[in-house]
Amino acid sequence: MVFETRGLTKTYRMGEVEIHALRGVDLDLYAAELVVMLGASGSGKSTLLNIMGGLDTATGGRVRYRDQDLTRASDHALTEFRRDHVGFVFQFYNLIASLTARENVAIVTDISRHPMAPEEALGLVGLEDRLDHFPSQLSGGEQQRVAIARAIAKQPAVLLCDEPTGALDSKTGIRVLEALEHINREMQTTVAIITHNEVIGEMADRVVRLHDGRVVDIHTNAQRRAPAELHW
Repeated sequence: MVFETRGLTKTYRMGEVEIHALRGVDLDLYAAELVVMLGASGSGKSTLLNIMGGLDTATGGRVRYRDQDLTRASDHALTEFRRDHVGFVFQFYNLIASLTARENVAIVTDISRHPMAPEEALGLVGLEDRLDHFPSQLSGGEQQRVAIARAIAKQPAVLLCDEPTGALDSKTGIRVLEALEHINREMQTTVAIITHNEVIGEMADRVVRLHDGRVVDIHTNAQRRAPAELHW
């Protein structure tokens, strides 16, 4: 087991108003699986992903990564956890405009313990011929694949993806999902994708559905569909 959450809660206070983003979430994620978390805006899926990734902390309950209790981890311990074990992919690519694709990936490899070469990471997402192109010379899908290469270059055990196709058209989104599936299969990386797009769930081992801060359904797919077979 990679992640285990039990009774996970998260409450935000805005003035005198309390917002319950998570309301007692129990969820396990397993090694080398591809999970899609579905839910509308405000369902709690991004909050859950951020807590598992050590970007946020829970109000109550417990979250463990393997044998490490993240619930009570210090800021320093969470920083080390993110550096050594987790890669993040967001809806917006956050590339540095003045750096090439190779250099954007090298930012991560320079601070990682056991990184792969930037060229290897970019090759895994099909960008071996775009190494020296700047973000302005790349399409949206190519920029997102650079962001994926940057996330996997430190060889994380887990890749957490927050709406990775949200800013892309369906054809370009398929290319990005193919890159994520390739990483999952070739590197045996646990991949969790959060999205509001129901169709993306068809490519997952399991689909976790959230509503109003709760897990309301977990469905196991008997057979995963390839991204190219998805119809948006």
